[in-house]
Amino acid sequence: MKITNILIISTIALLLINCVQKAYERKVTFLLHTEQLKNIEKVGLRGKEKPLSWRQDLEMKAIKQDSLYSVTVTFLTGYKFTEVKFVVNDEFELQEKDNRRVIFNENGKTIYETTFDKE
Repeated sequence: MKITNILIISTIALLLINCVQKAYERKVTFLLHTEQLKNIEKVGLRGKEKPLSWRQDLEMKAIKQDSLYSVTVTFLTGYKFTEVKFVVNDEFELQEKDNRRVIFNENGKTIYETTFDKE
C-alpha cells in the first residue's frame, strides 16, 4: 500500500512537471504616436503580463514631447503574445474595445508601433 501511494504521487509529480510551459524572455519596445492629443501630462502602458499591470501605468518616456513616447519591456513568458492598452492623462484608449494584442517575434525582440486610440 505504501509503495503504491509513493508510485502514484511520483507519477502525478512527473506529469505536473512536464505540463509546465517553458518561459522565454521577450523584449518589446513600444512606440506610441500622440500627435492628435494636446496637453499631455503623462503617458503609460498597462497590460496582462508581468511586469505590466491593469492597475498601474508603466511610465513611457517622451522621445518627442506631445508626439512620440517609448518604453521597452522585458517579459518572461511562455505565451506567444500579450495584451496591452495605452493610457494618457489617466484615460485608457480604445474604451469598450478589445485590448491590443502584441505578438512576440520568435527572435525575442519586438517593436510595436501604433497611434493612441487608433485600431
